[in-house]
Amino acid sequence: MTNADRPLPTASDVRRVTARALLLGDRIDAAGLERSDTISTNPLAFHAGSNGLVALYRFGVAVMIGLSPLEEDDVLTQVKLRVSGRHEHIDDEMVVLEIAAQFDDRIDPEGSILMKDGAPERLLVVADALAKSVSLGRDEREVNAVFDIVEPFAASLARTGRPPWKRRSMLKLIGQTLLVQHRVSGRVAVEEKPDVLWDRPDLERLYARLEDEYELKERAETLKNKLDMIVETARILTDILDADRATRLEATIVILIVAEILLTIGQLIFFRPH
Repeated sequence: MTNADRPLPTASDVRRVTARALLLGDRIDAAGLERSDTISTNPLAFHAGSNGLVALYRFGVAVMIGLSPLEEDDVLTQVKLRVSGRHEHIDDEMVVLEIAAQFDDRIDPEGSILMKDGAPERLLVVADALAKSVSLGRDEREVNAVFDIVEPFAASLARTGRPPWKRRSMLKLIGQTLLVQHRVSGRVAVEEKPDVLWDRPDLERLYARLEDEYELKERAETLKNKLDMIVETARILTDILDADRATRLEATIVILIVAEILLTIGQLIFFRPH
């Protein structure tokens, strides 16, 4: 039977659940949280609530699928104790999963994910895409914030041909660039596929569609290009600082030499023996 021949599911046949990803901090230490109902160890995933699933990613993201608000609060209360580098503003991303036997694994025009069943392996594929998307969102915001700081420096350099003399501001920019580079490069490898696909290659198509829906590869490549530009800008500013320091040091040495020569000449003129 082809997809076109399959009867459309009625509203009563479709089970709808919500998947929600939250970026809680820089890292989640999941060691020791293993349970008897553990579904996966990388990421750590286990059943929660009446009929839900939780997946914890080491780069600071918790994904909760099919949980009520109260069940989500219970999970977050425990997980937040394991979060380092906690963020004041919690980024989140949410999607509705529609599950029915007649569905194929795809995304409908409204953004809902249609799946033929709610098997844990399928949910882990969805969780992986959501976790990467919400993490990329924060990285994009951090990189754009540094871009906003870089622009005045570049504009001043283009207008005057001279570097800005606010040394402290330049050093602050370099520090922020290094910090963003460290966070972004070490947070999440978007190119890596979820481990569950090793055991379930039939879910490759679902992951490919999710990867395309959330533009994971494109966003990661754009982020890398922006980060490379920021790092190059920081390198140029560092070279400018070094060159400026060297120039001032050379000028100081020249002044000292001239002063010593003048002092020596003065001594020869005014203090020579009669």
